[in-house]
Amino acid sequence: MGDRKNGNGRNTVKVSIEDETAHLRGLGFKGLRMRWQSVFQRPAPDHLPRHLLFRILAYQIQADRLSDLDHETRKILDRTTVKESRIELSARLASSDQKRTELTPGTVLVREWDRKSQRVMVTADGFAWNGKTYDSLTKIAFAITGTRWNGPRFFGLRDKEESVTEARS
Repeated sequence: MGDRKNGNGRNTVKVSIEDETAHLRGLGFKGLRMRWQSVFQRPAPDHLPRHLLFRILAYQIQADRLSDLDHETRKILDRTTVKESRIELSARLASSDQKRTELTPGTVLVREWDRKSQRVMVTADGFAWNGKTYDSLTKIAFAITGTRWNGPRFFGLRDKEESVTEARS
């Protein structure tokens, strides 16, 4: 855990996902409902039992830190049937991954946001934007907008109609 300064100059401690999940595990029903309110900005549904409150909160904490599933993966999982084997599901997910655009180092992604052109270069180590290297487009999208976005979607890599990539010179 490392200390860092938040926007008002106070020190905050970044808690690991494992520590935060362990803390959730120790909360009672009322504590989980209070945590739900702080995470989702709305009361927890009345019908959810404690074990589901815990699991949904633990998933959301991971998704917030590591990024959530992208739209294409969610669509595949939504279409999954109970009779489908793990091998069949794995094959469908692998096929979907192969269809996605592979970005090679030197590719420049361009997105206009708030009337400013945002340019991101794909590097061997990740993505360069504003003089810093990031390991995901999602983190750059968050840095640009201040809200959670799926990075590839933000840069138009999931939309076929809009081309936002520029070929290498």
